Amino acid sequence: MEASFLIDTTKCIGCRGCQTACKQWNQNQADKTKISPKFTNPVKLNAKTYTNIDFFESEKDGSLSWNFARNGCFHCKKPSCVSACPVAALIKTKEGPVIYRAERCIGCRYCMLACPFNIPKFEWENISPRIQKCTFCHERILDNKIPACAKTCPSGTIHFGDSIENNLKEARRRLSENPGRYFNHIYGEKEAGGTSVLLLSALPLDQIGFQKVGDAALPDLTWKYISGIPAIIGVVLAAGIGSWIITRRNKNMHEEDKSNDAGTR
Repeated sequence: MEASFLIDTTKCIGCRGCQTACKQWNQNQADKTKISPKFTNPVKLNAKTYTNIDFFESEKDGSLSWNFARNGCFHCKKPSCVSACPVAALIKTKEGPVIYRAERCIGCRYCMLACPFNIPKFEWENISPRIQKCTFCHERILDNKIPACAKTCPSGTIHFGDSIENNLKEARRRLSENPGRYFNHIYGEKEAGGTSVLLLSALPLDQIGFQKVGDAALPDLTWKYISGIPAIIGVVLAAGIGSWIITRRNKNMHEEDKSNDAGTR
């Protein structure tokens, strides 16, 4: 089993049921929000909001059209947050979710810097802060239940499956049978080396807030540089020691010359 979402944003009605269910299941406090012309509330993900619905206004055939995007962790096949964590506080489970072990965390926040989707959030207001992010409702999956957001979604936007490959087949079927309905791209099939969350949209994904992150798995891309760091540190230390020895020797020679000059007077 490898848990996977197929999120068909063309079905989303912007009800925010997934957002509310996520907060309820994780017992996260509500955010203080305010009405804005964009209607997205809260505007961004934070340590108390693991998922939200982004509202995008567009024009189609001369009429106003709304498009909605669900933000949240993509649970990458090869997560850069996991590879960047020096104490294994983030783990890619065999079931698919990327989960967090607070008891191991040292608060370095490398995971926040490493994530191409800007997902992990820090509890800046807490005295003992933790990293917070979507867990894919890992504990529900282990209990043979589907994640709370998918369970709640009334429009069938969030389809939960126990196989990424099966969700890919379903996404390709929808694209093939409804070419006018979708932008011809499955976001997450190749992005960042592939993710457990796949997206379909009527618009190019960058027009509803999803960044172009490239196809390479970031741990594979960065490992050759990270693995070279010990050698670089060794070279720098050797150069420093060599410089110290030469400086020390020159200083001793200078003091010895001064002593000899004083003795000959």
